Amino acid sequence: MSERSALRARLDALARELMKFGAVGGAGVLVNFAVFNLVRHLSELPVVRASVIATVVATGTNYLGYRYFTYRDRDKNGRTKELTLFLLFSVIGLVIENGVLYVATYGFGWDTSLQSNVFKFLGIGLATLFRFWSYRTWVFRALPARKAVETAESFLAEGAQTPQTARAAAADRPRD
Repeated sequence: MSERSALRARLDALARELMKFGAVGGAGVLVNFAVFNLVRHLSELPVVRASVIATVVATGTNYLGYRYFTYRDRDKNGRTKELTLFLLFSVIGLVIENGVLYVATYGFGWDTSLQSNVFKFLGIGLATLFRFWSYRTWVFRALPARKAVETAESFLAEGAQTPQTARAAAADRPRD
């Protein structure tokens, strides 16, 4: 496989991963906003607390989507470690997401329903960049053998001969 086709294959795989991550994340955003606005309108909780509750609920649904859809082909050993790392990075994402909302609400006094939703959306966007990097790098790691399998597949795809085919080809060659 040439360097160009190898790069193309890696970019295609990354594009598929981004689409799956985006589908799960998109569903999570809907859950996040639905819970946020329900809690905000049905309770007297302050805006950031309502947002934290929504983020926690969305994080739970996202874990299921990432584990069983986006990263289902990744290493499944060490689920305790995986879940611990997922929760750690999710908490950092929660702080990023709700930090933006906190600054807008309490730093600038932007607390209308529309303003809260806009800044929650911006916070989700920033946190999503961090989450994508951290989840794919640390939580849902690629299987170690995957590179070896890809190398073997590319070797075979280039038309490498099996030992029997090589012997038969050598036997057919004229001798000096």
